[in-house]
Amino acid sequence: MALVTIGAGCATDRLWAPSREQVIQRILPPSVQVVLEEHGRRIRSGSGVVIAARPTATRTECLVLTAGHTLHEMAESQQLFILLDRHRGKGTRVPARVIAQRDTDDMDLALVRLEAERCAAARLGPMPALGDAIWVVAFPWGGNMMLAGGIVSQLDGGTSEESDPSRLMVDASVSYGASGGGVFQASTGRLVGLVEGYRTARVSFKGEAAARYIDVPVPGETYVTSLGSIRRFLTDAGYAKLLP
Repeated sequence: MALVTIGAGCATDRLWAPSREQVIQRILPPSVQVVLEEHGRRIRSGSGVVIAARPTATRTECLVLTAGHTLHEMAESQQLFILLDRHRGKGTRVPARVIAQRDTDDMDLALVRLEAERCAAARLGPMPALGDAIWVVAFPWGGNMMLAGGIVSQLDGGTSEESDPSRLMVDASVSYGASGGGVFQASTGRLVGLVEGYRTARVSFKGEAAARYIDVPVPGETYVTSLGSIRRFLTDAGYAKLLP
């Protein structure tokens, strides 16, 4: 069975620099919305990225990476759906199943499988450098697709391919529902990580008889699961062949 990914082509990117519009057209199709339902009612939503597409006899097997905590402790009564082609509107709703999942202090990833008529896979990029420009594609609050720009603002250790940091930080602001969203190189459209979460600040309401508060995202402090963690996760789960 052939494996279709878009992992090669670094030399091509060096010889031909895509325009901003071309990069955006590369990163939107692989970006998907993750929806968890129970008895027909949405109970949780997140974001994800198609990392591989395998043609079958009649359809295409699509493998999606998302945040592990989005699918934490799924009950048997709950159903998982992936919304493809959301950049075109409401998209196509396809049932899916989890085939690998980790939600620990050092790993927050899940791999999901579905079959569809088609899907576009993202291309993995190199480890980003501090200050590299990035795009984030996600679905905050379970709503429409969001495209946010920024830079890599922090590297959590690691200065080479062999010591790839387990976590990055970018200054693009996100909110609830963005977990699992793709973080892409702005220069090439290659995937460099997935949104893991964001720092929050607690805002209290004054003058209330009972203590009330809300937790709001801190602008510019978005945590990203790096390609190093993605590679380790796929290798441990038995899907190292998905890597270029």
